[in-house]
Amino acid sequence: MMQCMQEVVEATGAPVDFETFFLSDIQYRLSAKIDDVVASVKKNAVCIKGILSSPVSGEGGSLNYQFRQKLDLFANVVHIISIPGVPTRHKELDFIIIREQTEGEFSSMEHETVPGVVECYKIVTEEKSRRIAKFAFDYATGRGRKKVTAVHKANIMKLGDGLFLNCCKEMASLYPKIKFENMIIDNCTMQLASNPHQFDVMVMGNLYGSIVDNVSSGLVGGAGIVAGASYSANTVVFEPGARHTYSEAVGKEIANPTAHIVCAAKMLHHVNLKVHARKLFRAIDKVIGDGKFRTKDIGEGGRSVVNQRFIDVSVPENI
Repeated sequence: MMQCMQEVVEATGAPVDFETFFLSDIQYRLSAKIDDVVASVKKNAVCIKGILSSPVSGEGGSLNYQFRQKLDLFANVVHIISIPGVPTRHKELDFIIIREQTEGEFSSMEHETVPGVVECYKIVTEEKSRRIAKFAFDYATGRGRKKVTAVHKANIMKLGDGLFLNCCKEMASLYPKIKFENMIIDNCTMQLASNPHQFDVMVMGNLYGSIVDNVSSGLVGGAGIVAGASYSANTVVFEPGARHTYSEAVGKEIANPTAHIVCAAKMLHHVNLKVHARKLFRAIDKVIGDGKFRTKDIGEGGRSVVNQRFIDVSVPENI
């Protein structure tokens, strides 16, 4: 997928040089050192990243976890938007998922107290809850969005999720022009399936964000369609929004590269190569709309009405 993306970027004529690293938790003997990768991202301030597979056994944080922690990539942003020509149950979706991704259930703090009993800590802090809440309201304001929905489970985790929800409520009071509501994660997943058009900007903790990202990606065509980006104060990392490696497709030439190419288009726009970014967006729209060359996950189909929000990159996609 990353090789595909680089070839497409080169074809646009964009003056971009890639500093390439192979990073892997699975093939760790061939992998670059995480500190070398982090140093490169800090130096360049912009990164485009493929999906890393994390082993389900072992101890300590995965490379994904270390990567985000070392760069303080606290905000993950995924734009769920319908792409013309992709067959889906719901049409004309357009909402934003903002996920805090440096704490919560992904804190990698767990231990076995006695054989057969494991304690796994969910860390929620006021500082980081306020930070992601402010990011969400600033993002909504900067893009002319009308509503922010905080997703939580404060009815059960009254202290942890209660703290997050209170921080969102306090931040909402500073943005009177933005409508604020909150929704329990259980209900949120049901509402995504039944009435996703109600959502505009959503903000949530780490685990809920992982779940909602993937459910929402399924609404607009699947993991191969949706792009995302992770932000720190000084860097941005563009990566697919639904984090599936699709390892079973290796060597079969059936995986959908759309998400990686959309990431590349957003990256080009971010570094002010807007003409090249627009070329990519229009090319994606044309290929999918014509229906001649498609991966099997989105099937065959003819030209449909263009969703101008998809190819209109006049509004910055980064903060």
